[in-house]
Amino acid sequence: MDIQDKIAVVTGGASGLGRATVEHFVASGAKVAIFDLNQAAGDTLVAELGGDNCAFFAVDVADESSVAAAIDGVMDKWGALHIACNYAGIAIGSKTLGKQGPHPLADFKKVIDINLVGTFNVCRLAAEQMAKNQPLNEDGCRGVIINTASVAAYEGQVGQVAYSASKGGVVGMTLPMARELAPFGIRVNTIVPGLIHTPLFESLGEEVYDSLAKTVVYPQRLGKTSEIAKLAAYLVDNDYMNGESVRMDGAIRMQPR
Repeated sequence: MDIQDKIAVVTGGASGLGRATVEHFVASGAKVAIFDLNQAAGDTLVAELGGDNCAFFAVDVADESSVAAAIDGVMDKWGALHIACNYAGIAIGSKTLGKQGPHPLADFKKVIDINLVGTFNVCRLAAEQMAKNQPLNEDGCRGVIINTASVAAYEGQVGQVAYSASKGGVVGMTLPMARELAPFGIRVNTIVPGLIHTPLFESLGEEVYDSLAKTVVYPQRLGKTSEIAKLAAYLVDNDYMNGESVRMDGAIRMQPR
């Protein structure tokens, strides 16, 4: 599906991987709705890219009414929805059983609620609108959904039990969702990033940063957010990519710690 003139939703779009994807999609001729909770960052991005090209919606992805209202806003503004990219997520480090006792159940539920339930919530409501589109090409494509997992879905480290469970769930629902949405002409794929240089890494010292980079096989560095954005654009463009979870990690395989 050609991204030019298409309407996209990007959750977590005000920073990190989401922001890079918003910028890349707008540069490619799409209109983009930024779904995020960071109003200030979202407004700044809209000001940079132009209000004709993007719009900010304050959205809690795990809240049904919040997402539904935002999607209604997208439909009111642009009249269609063709692409949904899910980046919104959190990480809370805690062991199943540690020195402070068992993993706080509320923390586990919060990670699952945002990372997994939130992703599914956006998928199902976006798909409802995509299914109303007229076919966009000879394959009958009406929409594309791109979710984001993590290499932690496969090689979760100590302290990542909740995060790994949430991202493993995202990987797990990719194929069945693709199968369920195929009759509507909607493709579903998942990006599985390794260590990507987001603002989170800015707080790390140079020594820690370098040690992380050395765990990557090749190229021996952290990935760029722009590289994730380019992969997202590729998954939109390639109509034969469907039901796949695509690792983008420099061949890293995470160690237990």
